Amino acid sequence: MKQAALATSLVVWLLAHAGGPGPGAESVASVQEAILRAKPATVLVIAEVASEVTLDCGSGSTRVSPPPFRETGTGWFADASGWIVTNAHVVQAAHAPPRWLVAQQAQSAVVGACVAEALARRGIEPGQRPEVEEQVKRGALARVLPRAKIELAPAVSVLLSNGIRLAAKVAKYSPPVSVEGGPGVMSGRDLALLQVEASDMPVFRLAQSRNVKIGDPIRILGFPGVVLSHELLNASAKVEASVTNGAVSGFKQDVQNQAVIQTDAPAAWGNSGGPVVGDRGEVVGVLTFVSLAPGPEGSIVQGFNFVIPSDAVREFLGGTPVSLDGRSAFNEAWFTGLRRLFSGDAKGAALAFREANRLLPDLPDVKRALAEAEDKIKNPPPRPFPWAAATGAVTALSLGVFGGLMGLRWRRNRFRVPPSQLVRLLEAGSAPLVLDVRAQSAYDASPFRIPGSIRLSPDELRSGVGSLRVVPDRPVLAYCT
Repeated sequence: MKQAALATSLVVWLLAHAGGPGPGAESVASVQEAILRAKPATVLVIAEVASEVTLDCGSGSTRVSPPPFRETGTGWFADASGWIVTNAHVVQAAHAPPRWLVAQQAQSAVVGACVAEALARRGIEPGQRPEVEEQVKRGALARVLPRAKIELAPAVSVLLSNGIRLAAKVAKYSPPVSVEGGPGVMSGRDLALLQVEASDMPVFRLAQSRNVKIGDPIRILGFPGVVLSHELLNASAKVEASVTNGAVSGFKQDVQNQAVIQTDAPAAWGNSGGPVVGDRGEVVGVLTFVSLAPGPEGSIVQGFNFVIPSDAVREFLGGTPVSLDGRSAFNEAWFTGLRRLFSGDAKGAALAFREANRLLPDLPDVKRALAEAEDKIKNPPPRPFPWAAATGAVTALSLGVFGGLMGLRWRRNRFRVPPSQLVRLLEAGSAPLVLDVRAQSAYDASPFRIPGSIRLSPDELRSGVGSLRVVPDRPVLAYCT
């Protein structure tokens, strides 16, 4: 029985340790897959307003093109046919250029064309005499700016992570904060729908934000300006979406009593319009505004950022050609490849990644995943220990050992008569013939004697058992050591 107990203990230990990676490792893998699913569908949105200003600095009419105004934000494909969702305030400058932008472009043209010319006539280099330069600047603006004529050329475009830039048009627009109504008045949902000429794009599926609970983990994808302008990053790294992690920390309403979700996930300028995704990689909302510290140039206060719920996005997209089924040829290939890669099927993953790369070439995430799959094909990792098979084999062996021990015990005890059976024989009137055949040493050392028994030593039993008188059908019991 000690052998059976030992085998059973071994089975219990193997079952306790046969799970491979623990729950933590599984959650990390699922998070990685969810993020990789989401990244290709996230795009950089660029709203640019170029201008041409006709002005006269005093030497005749001239045309000047000042540096264009540029605003960047984040968007994401809601439909594989080229429909992109972003914030209205990201594209506002190009969709409805405000008066301050017109004035800014005109002033930039006047300063760039007239001030340098006036300083040159006086023999002064720019920056040599700041007080004179400022006086000339104010005089040029007062004299030239009122008669300047400006033509704006607004444009919206999106940049994919593979470097492809696509022209976009604003198909639907729900305005952000209204300057005319005051700095805190929301006049719309701060959403814009863009359209680009494309097909089979990566695409997000909208989740039901009504199912979101406080504490649910979320991730914000986007293109924060600090990354776009970072001097130590190359150009290709800058156009890959960054991911920040956090959780749902509250449910609020804006000044128009429209629902917003509060999150502690970090965000920065450039994250506006970015998709906020849950654990399954589905969009639960769109980042809309952050919190600023008091003061004219207040910095962003992290941990207090706000999200438009996905249910409001679905309502905004109502009546448009946007399909919200989340289907895409790219998604099918990309998701299949990721699923196979994380399950250990490197060959199947590489096949799916090649198809995704054919549909939308040179996405960094696809290239990295394909390289990883191909490396695993060339250099397969060591085969993991077959815990399931080993557990089954040890279990079968343990059961066999236990069964063998039980069989051996049954074989040794199959003729043994327990005291209860002896009592029943006596009560039934069929007293058995009892032979005391204990070894002589055990018989001599023990005071125990069975009344009415016949004493025979083992040697006598072997040599003289044939001389016993046995009544037919009378039970014969042997008491031995």
